[in-house]
Amino acid sequence: MPKLKVITFGCQANELDSARIAGVLARRGYTLTEEDADADLIVLNGCSIREKAEQKLLSRLGTLQALKRAHPWLRLGVAGCLAQREGEALLRRFPFLDLVVGNGEHLAEIPQLLSIQAGRQASAVCEPAGLFPEDIAVHRDSQIRAWVGVMEGCDNFCAFCVVPFTRGRERSRHPDDILREVIALRDAGYREITLLGQTVNSYGKKLQPPVSFGALLRRIDAVLDRQVRVRFTTSHPKDVTPELAEAMASLPSVCEHMHLPVQAGSDQTLERMGRGYSREEYLQAVAMLRAAVPELAITTDIIVGFPGEREADFEETLTLMDAVGFDGCFAFKFSPREGTPAATLPDQVPAEAKATRLARVFELQNQLSLSRNQGLLGRHAEILVDRALRTREAGLVAGRTRQNKIVHCQASAGVPEGGLVNVEITRATPHHLKGILIPSP
Repeated sequence: MPKLKVITFGCQANELDSARIAGVLARRGYTLTEEDADADLIVLNGCSIREKAEQKLLSRLGTLQALKRAHPWLRLGVAGCLAQREGEALLRRFPFLDLVVGNGEHLAEIPQLLSIQAGRQASAVCEPAGLFPEDIAVHRDSQIRAWVGVMEGCDNFCAFCVVPFTRGRERSRHPDDILREVIALRDAGYREITLLGQTVNSYGKKLQPPVSFGALLRRIDAVLDRQVRVRFTTSHPKDVTPELAEAMASLPSVCEHMHLPVQAGSDQTLERMGRGYSREEYLQAVAMLRAAVPELAITTDIIVGFPGEREADFEETLTLMDAVGFDGCFAFKFSPREGTPAATLPDQVPAEAKATRLARVFELQNQLSLSRNQGLLGRHAEILVDRALRTREAGLVAGRTRQNKIVHCQASAGVPEGGLVNVEITRATPHHLKGILIPSP
């Protein structure tokens, strides 16, 4: 049987796409391998939002050239956002590359592309307009957690972002299709389901009739029991609604965590970014969410050094971080992406200033994360155990709370992966908690 290796660079959406690629090729008899040298086909699937992830993929592709020279039967492919954006230019740049395939429905075209005579290059990279076929099973590595794509694409066209160009316009799966997948995962024993979309809370606007994201959460909650958690990512601040806040407050399956990228704290910077909301509107959305869900943990994304960002603008980002009290933050230096408006904006910020600002964001976020975590000391929390820790301390396991916080705890009696247990929080660091297991009554 032919063997496949999929190498992923990027976010959860890329991970889900890699699982789709494995599912597509499993139909053609491919089995997965972890070894480059054992593979008949290697697909590198990657992100194009930031330059660093892109360069990692291209570097790995370069190292595979020698392997292909030694194994002439090996076929190499690039998939995902980088393939969608660069298209056939990748084939010209890397003559040893066999196929380039974009996002959405194009992933299902890989077997057809492979049917082209060996030695001839193939591609499928026109703008995605559809969805991954419903009749192809997704390959899942975990038996505990599962990604479920609910929508693709983005209509926001932020000045710095290539997603609308690499993922296409917003398009949503029918709720009945989503429910069938969720029910199958429930019946297979999965304990946590994460709903994915580039702007997941804008789900359903173009369906006929429209279906709100809050309504989708209600339908999903109705088919799950208390033993299955639901998460979702990534949300856009302009699509946070009272209906969504109420759904999060009232639905037992929906976890008390939201990833809500703010990107910057200055109105001037937000306007140049084309984010579609002001600083005050973001803070109002946070206040509404926390009023409905007092235990809510909020994480965010921040870009430092966006063109034209003055020191005063950056200081406003720090004050916003402090005002919200984020539980966690992914922060990045602005990375110009060819084809986006921000790439050619004047007043590009020097690299040294970007590095200094990024360090200050990380320093503040460590303080905020520690403070938020220290507030949990002595409290009880439910964790979903997902792995045993390989440390000198025997019997240590790790899991996540409903707020998506990592907890290490001693489980000498043996707690299975996928088990839901209660712990008392005994120690806090900026990045994880420690606790002791509370015996079941």
